[in-house]
Amino acid sequence: MSNEVRGREQFQKFKPIINILVNFCSVLPEKTRMWLFQHFRMTTGKKGLVIRYVLLKTLAKSCGDNVSIHPSVFLFKLNNLSIGNNVSIHPMCYIDATGEIEIRDDVSIAHGVTILSTTHTFSETLVPIKNQKTQIKKTTIQSNVWIGAKVTILYGNRIGEGSIIGANSVVTKNIESNTICAGIPAKVIKKR
Repeated sequence: MSNEVRGREQFQKFKPIINILVNFCSVLPEKTRMWLFQHFRMTTGKKGLVIRYVLLKTLAKSCGDNVSIHPSVFLFKLNNLSIGNNVSIHPMCYIDATGEIEIRDDVSIAHGVTILSTTHTFSETLVPIKNQKTQIKKTTIQSNVWIGAKVTILYGNRIGEGSIIGANSVVTKNIESNTICAGIPAKVIKKR
């Protein structure tokens, strides 16, 4: 049996200190906290994880315990982002919560994942697509989900509890609970 201490045990050990840092940071102006969050985006090691967590706790719509935001993660519209407990978001992820994103408990998001809550409309042929309206819709990732490397989750979709999304998949519709899905577009491979 390994003597290595898991992240959640380390978090619980230092939670009182982390709470003090969160309270201290919460009095800073929001623009300052956002600037700090972006400034420390690439900071590695435990120092970077703690700084990003403390700032995220004060900026997100909600943020649970033991949330690991690894270096080089791009998070947008944090005031529309809800994250549960024991969530890890690995490097090179892009999460845009303009239309609201909810990530529940015990979710592991591998590197290079994109999660969207907006899309462009394109029905008016006389207007350039980039100048057309955008649509927003909440995207939800329920508890106990593993999202593989380089997955893209398009706006308005729900990933059911206990599901696994295979690497390089594109989620274009809701995923049922306790399923393993993969492909472009993502399809059910089997039930768990």
